[in-house]
Amino acid sequence: MKKEDQREIYADVLERLVEHLQKRTDVQNIDLMNLSGFCRNCLSKWYVAAAEKRNYHINYDDARSLIYGMPYQEWKDRYQTEASKEQLDAFEKNKS
Repeated sequence: MKKEDQREIYADVLERLVEHLQKRTDVQNIDLMNLSGFCRNCLSKWYVAAAEKRNYHINYDDARSLIYGMPYQEWKDRYQTEASKEQLDAFEKNKS
């Protein structure tokens, strides 16, 4: 497979992942971090880094709006729940 074709497929897969996470507002970032080691905020940071690599400047808040499908603060107000002790304990355990 040509590298260009592979990159287009990766782009399609990422787009589908982002759309999926935008619909799954019940899935908290801490759960994503505990299970996979990355979350919506990580995707936002990776987006910023990839843009900068191509000489595009996008700020972190704009990248989060792209990933979340709305401004981050709006998503937090609508969907973010307080992390449980178990979630926080798992997060601390997984950090090391």
